Amino acid sequence: MADDWDDMTLREFQAALASSSPTPGGGTAAAIALGQSAALACMVCDLTIGKDKWKSGWAIAGKVSDIAIPLFTRSLELASEDSAAFDQVMAAFKMPKDDDEQIEMRRTEIRRATLEAARTPLETARLAFELLSALPELATLGNANAVSDVGVAALLASTACKGALMNVEINLSSLPEDMGGDERAECANLMARVSDVSRDSIRAVQERL
Repeated sequence: MADDWDDMTLREFQAALASSSPTPGGGTAAAIALGQSAALACMVCDLTIGKDKWKSGWAIAGKVSDIAIPLFTRSLELASEDSAAFDQVMAAFKMPKDDDEQIEMRRTEIRRATLEAARTPLETARLAFELLSALPELATLGNANAVSDVGVAALLASTACKGALMNVEINLSSLPEDMGGDERAECANLMARVSDVSRDSIRAVQERL
């Protein structure tokens, strides 16, 4: 069973990530990046809301806060779920294959676990994209003194989204084409859009630096 990565210190998590163990891996790191992005975005929102000088940014700051605050918890859950899902794939590969029945059961379980292992990072990517999509407006209207923090939040959200999508793709690539159709379509849609939204965020940040 995978560890709960939120119970670790940062140093312990980095050591686990650096180890030769297959978990935690890139999907877990992507989920952690999402949480860091959300935290930075919330900081900018707190520095904007209630400040008369940045009143034009209160609405978008409120919107971003509503998106980001739940991610403090959900991103950590996704980090653990990603590791647990991969552990299930590895367990499926260790199932016996001494006869045709066992071989078929093993194949079915590998595919089921692999599809599930694609769904977890897909949620990470979906949530990261939602947060990232709100950041260009926050960069434009939020507290200008913290605009560089919006930039870092955008880079982290973009990394979380793109990194998670890579994990989706590698899992789906091992499945038959008739499995994971909805997941394949959503993954392709997000991959096609995330770079443009990321550039919009960074452009908005640079215009206020």
